[in-house]
Amino acid sequence: MPKKKHFSAGRVPLILFLCQMISALDVPLDSKLLGDLVQPPTITQQSPKDYIIDPRENIVIQCEAKGRPPPSFSWTRNGTHFDIDKDPLVTMKPGSGTLVINILSEGKAETYEGVYQCTARNERGAAISNNIVVRPSRSPLWTKERLEPITLRNGQSLVLPCRPPIGLPPAIIFWMDNSFQRLPQSERVSQGLNGDLYFSNVLPEDTREDYICYARFNHTQTIQQKQPISLKVISAKPSKERPPTFLTPEGNESLKEELRGNVLSLECIAEGLPTPVIYWIKEDGTLPVNRTFYRNFKKTLQITQVSEADSGNYQCIAKNTLGAVHHTISVTVKAAPYWISAPQNLVLSPGENGTLICRANGNPKPRIGWLTNGVPVEIAPDDPSRKIDGDTIMFSNVQERSSAVYQCNASNEYGYLLANAFVNVLAEPPRILTSANILYQVIANRPALLDCAFFGSPLPTIEWFKGTKGRALHEDIYVLHDNGTLEIPVAQKDSAGTYTCVARNKLGMAKNEVHLEIKDPTRIIKQPEYAVVQRGSKVSFECKVKHDDTLIPTIMWLKDNGELPNDERFSVDKDHLVVTDVSDDDGGTYTCAANTTLDSVSASAGLRVVAPTPTPAPIYDVPNPPFDLELTNQLDKSVQLTWTPGDDNNSPITKFIIEYEDAMHEAGIWHHQAEVSGTQTTAQLTLSPYVNYSFRVMAENSIGRSVPSEASEQYLTKAAEPDQNPTSVEGIGTEPDNLVITWKPLNGFQSNGPGLQYKVSWRQKDGDDEWTSVVVANVSKYIVSGTPTFVPYLIKVQALNDVGFAPEPAAVMGHSGEDLPMVAPGNVRVNVVNSTLAEVHWDPVPLKSVRGHLQGYRIYYWKAQSSSKRNRRHIEKKILTFQGSKTHGMLPGLQPYSHYTLNVRVVNGKGEGPASTDRAFHTPEGVPSAPSSLKIVNPTLDSLTLEWDPPSHPNGVLTEYTLRYQPINSTHELGPLVDLKIPANKTRWTLKHLNFSTRYKFYFYAQTSVGSGSQITEEAITTVDEAGILPPDVGAGKVRAVNPRISNLTAAAAETYANISWEYEGPEHVKFYVEYGVAGSKEEWRKEIVNDSRSFFGLKGLMPGTTYKVRVGAEGDSGFVSSEDVFETGPAMASRQVDIATQGWFIGLMCAVALLILILLIVCFIRRNKGGKYPVKEKEDAHADPEIQPMKEDDGTFGEYRSFESDAEDHKPLKKGSRTPSDRTVKKEDSDDSLVDYGEGVNGQFNEDGSFIGQYSGKKEKEPAEGNESSEAPSPVNAMNSFV
Repeated sequence: MPKKKHFSAGRVPLILFLCQMISALDVPLDSKLLGDLVQPPTITQQSPKDYIIDPRENIVIQCEAKGRPPPSFSWTRNGTHFDIDKDPLVTMKPGSGTLVINILSEGKAETYEGVYQCTARNERGAAISNNIVVRPSRSPLWTKERLEPITLRNGQSLVLPCRPPIGLPPAIIFWMDNSFQRLPQSERVSQGLNGDLYFSNVLPEDTREDYICYARFNHTQTIQQKQPISLKVISAKPSKERPPTFLTPEGNESLKEELRGNVLSLECIAEGLPTPVIYWIKEDGTLPVNRTFYRNFKKTLQITQVSEADSGNYQCIAKNTLGAVHHTISVTVKAAPYWISAPQNLVLSPGENGTLICRANGNPKPRIGWLTNGVPVEIAPDDPSRKIDGDTIMFSNVQERSSAVYQCNASNEYGYLLANAFVNVLAEPPRILTSANILYQVIANRPALLDCAFFGSPLPTIEWFKGTKGRALHEDIYVLHDNGTLEIPVAQKDSAGTYTCVARNKLGMAKNEVHLEIKDPTRIIKQPEYAVVQRGSKVSFECKVKHDDTLIPTIMWLKDNGELPNDERFSVDKDHLVVTDVSDDDGGTYTCAANTTLDSVSASAGLRVVAPTPTPAPIYDVPNPPFDLELTNQLDKSVQLTWTPGDDNNSPITKFIIEYEDAMHEAGIWHHQAEVSGTQTTAQLTLSPYVNYSFRVMAENSIGRSVPSEASEQYLTKAAEPDQNPTSVEGIGTEPDNLVITWKPLNGFQSNGPGLQYKVSWRQKDGDDEWTSVVVANVSKYIVSGTPTFVPYLIKVQALNDVGFAPEPAAVMGHSGEDLPMVAPGNVRVNVVNSTLAEVHWDPVPLKSVRGHLQGYRIYYWKAQSSSKRNRRHIEKKILTFQGSKTHGMLPGLQPYSHYTLNVRVVNGKGEGPASTDRAFHTPEGVPSAPSSLKIVNPTLDSLTLEWDPPSHPNGVLTEYTLRYQPINSTHELGPLVDLKIPANKTRWTLKHLNFSTRYKFYFYAQTSVGSGSQITEEAITTVDEAGILPPDVGAGKVRAVNPRISNLTAAAAETYANISWEYEGPEHVKFYVEYGVAGSKEEWRKEIVNDSRSFFGLKGLMPGTTYKVRVGAEGDSGFVSSEDVFETGPAMASRQVDIATQGWFIGLMCAVALLILILLIVCFIRRNKGGKYPVKEKEDAHADPEIQPMKEDDGTFGEYRSFESDAEDHKPLKKGSRTPSDRTVKKEDSDDSLVDYGEGVNGQFNEDGSFIGQYSGKKEKEPAEGNESSEAPSPVNAMNSFV
């Protein structure tokens, strides 16, 4: 029995692709399939390189590996063998390399500090883990100190030092008072990155005796407290105002080094009166937009994901009303090694070659070192098949003894990378891993993917076959993926069948069969319709679904994308949703969703509920539908239908419309059958053979047409031979040696019986051959092969079914396939008509040499390029096609004064024939284009200087320029026109003796011997006399732009969007807008506002394949508009993307995440019930400090007081509460406890110096006294950065 496998909605099994990509490198470990294959070890899980442990819990150092045979494990500690059998506290998990060190029963965590490395080994090699540096976390006490009270005068600056003890990992610092209230921070008072509290200037309200610095050590979940600091501010005469100076950093310059990928934090805190404001800039650059953040009232600049490009000088500027001060921080970004290309596993067969490549980058450049089976290659046993060249190992002619695990170590002073990659030499014949006889079911016109997971060494080649005697499938219709999967991009009904996958290598062959079924898509043939009903009435939505007969759909109704209300007023039958006694809450969107195992469709309609009509009124409405339909006098080709009319609703029924449904061939689709007068209630209906009829009737009056009646009973007529043949019969060859016969097939209604087929007949028109015939299934195409090239054929297509043949069809003429023409047109002549037009003549080619339908002649012509231009770009050829048998044509749009070359080719349905001999010709001179530019510079009282660029298209030899100008008075009247001739070699001219403070308009154009070209215009004003001269910074030496304009409007269009750009000359700070619409339509222009003063804009949401018009204008009093441009969007492209929400792998992933969250909630609930409360943490969280955030459960931290630099300005009063160790929630209470209250907790105590120690969670400490052992700094363990 075949195993079923479904693809729904074009679903692509991406997981299968990924798995196969991995198995191309690894030997699959499925013991049922490949239990006899071996594979070197691979490390699959290990502890982090820098592993900080909780000294109150057992130490677990992870090391997991896979391989066959299963690997054995060993460990080194500080570079020497670690014999776990000699230490009773150390055990290794069965079947694993993970170490468990039981320090809860006895022993100390400090005893097991060190650098650990795991080795996994089997007969094929050895893989090693990273160096795992194990260190216990530490939370030392504050050193004892005596803090003297501080007294300052109003306005002085102050720094309160914190200097927390050095712990592992470093502590989180925050300042609070004795009541555990967060100390307010602002631009004047803030906490620095080092934990100190900075006052730019003190105020009398800063006076208090309980400035307390707290250090929280998350790993051990303890808090240490510094002795309170007392501050008194004397509110005498305030200090004198002063410019800013920096409290930190010191001096004018400082250095900062950060590693790539980290967060770069730069800090500047200044003192001064009034309080300074901080600004940041980057010298010779800009701050990255999406990665730059300001903290602590802009005193801290942070750049995330820092890279080498962020190196440079950053400047912070402190300003107040008395001055500014600068500090430059020189930032250097270094980088620990990171992968460019990590080595990948190799599976080779004996005698093959392969390569391992290990490429990494960093700053400084990392060193690359190779190990084999955990031993440096320099001292490892020699392998003649191996050659090392820097970051590459090349293998040649490998043998089974070449199997090993290689390690690549890339290291520099900032860290290292280690990667294992094995070389596994196997000689294995192909094996198919996909189960046999899988049945795939796919919806028609959607992709189908047939799996063929395989393994072999050497890597097998994969071929697919369809049927028992089919040829190998190729990539003209199919897509053959590297992992063996066969993809049918658009599966059709004829794609169904049995497919065979064959895997071959030099050691053998394997094959597997799978089966493909194509199903009809599910469609909603009657969709629900928008309804407006009165409150208290009834509404019905209809939803009729057509589906594949073998698929059972599930129909579901939704309201506003949710479930229907649980209300008896809502009832659902087969095709309808009915809501009675409608209320206002029932308004919304109702959706009918039909789902099968392969696809789903939906349709929606809205419901609007309105108030009932206040006073009754006569009902003038469409008739109610007829009812009680009955069939009588049932004959082979006729039947009598009777019915009872419904209420006419005060408007007489004028006619009845009868429709039928063919449940056998087109279920759910209704067709027009007949119409009778409104006085009849009976109709005699003519029927067709082999149709399963149902009828319905609609009534019509002057208001409109009723809804259809209920369908009548079904009536199946007897089968008969077809009474018509296929239409649109054509015979057109697609290749020179074939004839493709196509036709429009009969539909099920026209078939008249079961077993519809077609008899296809053909013979050459001009020969004496007999008719050749073949009977084919219900298809629409048949291909005749082996025909001569372009020969006329007579073709007939006759329908037949199980009852008999249709009438003899008429013959139509077709042609076998065309081939390219053989002969080029001859006697090509060119007659140059004028400077832009030429006439071309040629002799026609013999019709026999065309070898196809003569479509016309095609002229290729191009402008000759100079040698310098030819080197810069390809010559652009233009093509002009002349339909039919014409032997001459005109070439318009030529460039004057240019050399052209052309040739002519004949064209048929297959393509072009050979080109004729090239013919050259020359166009005479023409008039030039307008000068490229015209500028007026250096205005004086009585002169203006004109500068211009020659025409971009001179179209000949320029003889001179003509300048015409005239004054314009204040009422915009034009004065006398002055003409001036200028030599052609000039590009600058000065006009003198002009009137001062006068506007002039200039007209400028070039001339050739043929005539004058287009003109360019400009306006300018001479400067005023000395009494009215503007200040130098307003416009001295420049001509004011008096005629702003938009030019060079261009549009670059894609499928649904277009980029519009333009050039602008005129005043600055102009706001533009873009108007566009469909070309040739009468709709109004659509308007889009352009941000800032940009000269480009992107139009989105356009219709594919549509021609648009566009123009650009300016807003405000200076409004002006460019000329229009026209562009066309690209055609719509078929998309093969799918909705991720319908993907099985995505749904499975979401279910797994939901299950994991449920398990975590259960674990948290258990821990909560087992844990205790920590009163100090309750106090702290009770105040709801917005900068103190609950800890994340997944990273092991207890919580984090957000740095006061983040959002101290959003301070809110703190609430009392309690926190449980499991869910970190805060509960409100009404008590107002003091610090003394917290000495009574089970998990907390006060030290003799007043500092506080306690646990946030409910874990039991084995030795509570260990938290107070020592205040000394922990002994460091130096992590190895390389294996050298």
